[in-house]
Amino acid sequence: MAELQGSLYPPVTMRQQALDLLRLIGTVEDDAIDVAEAALALAVLDNPVPDLAPYRAHLAQLAADLAARVAAAAAPLDLADRIALLGAVLTEQHGYQGDTETYADLQNANLIRVIDRRRGLPVTLGILMIHMARAQGWLVQGLGFPGHFLIRLVHDGHRAILDPFAGGTVCEPQTLRELLKQTAGLEAELSPDHYAPVSNRDILVRLQNNLKLRHLGADLPEQALAVVENMLLFAPDLPPLWREAGLLHAHLGHLGQAIRAFENFMETGRRRGASDQLLQHTAHLIQQLRTRLN
Repeated sequence: MAELQGSLYPPVTMRQQALDLLRLIGTVEDDAIDVAEAALALAVLDNPVPDLAPYRAHLAQLAADLAARVAAAAAPLDLADRIALLGAVLTEQHGYQGDTETYADLQNANLIRVIDRRRGLPVTLGILMIHMARAQGWLVQGLGFPGHFLIRLVHDGHRAILDPFAGGTVCEPQTLRELLKQTAGLEAELSPDHYAPVSNRDILVRLQNNLKLRHLGADLPEQALAVVENMLLFAPDLPPLWREAGLLHAHLGHLGQAIRAFENFMETGRRRGASDQLLQHTAHLIQQLRTRLN
């Protein structure tokens, strides 16, 4: 039967496999999402490769190398030990570092290219650290810190905030204040929201936002729209994405697609608590677009 099917149907491409996985992720509970695997799927869409096996093998090797160091420890590991081992495997053993020279390079937001180059953004390096830690069963979370992705490692009632871009170094309050002021302005102050854990989907959205914003900054709305539509595959219940898709479709003159995207925003927005003002404004946009179609 398998041989017959192979003769009737074309082989499934890596891109199609990636799209199928992202659609599947859009239907499952957040805890079921493998963030690193999802990031590889997103990377394929912008950087086609014939086979993801070498990249999956590398992710497995990162986890295995951390496991080996844990097993070799002479005593049970405390939080500081775990932090040190995470950083040692990622930076010393495998040579990863934050790309301070070409930070805005799109490659830094593509996990395939990050693995190839051993350089990346805070969020891509954070995904690697999350993958390694979770493979050990450690409790690790991405945080909603603005402008610079951070992770939190928790063990035995203790917790620490780590900067993946700096090799997993611990962020003390003063460091966090300095990071915040660099990205949010000198008047910005730390708040509990900055330490709030984010979902796996939120991490993937944040990863893709890097691409979207760079495309918009380069006045490439079609590429930005493609990123948003890929995000909707794994986060179809996120109302702001539907509204962004609608605005970009309208900007590009895709009136029918803009209407459908705005209608999806209205549906998901009502369920997810969008403001009445925003819903009313979107309804007005839909009316305007329908008038232009007639």
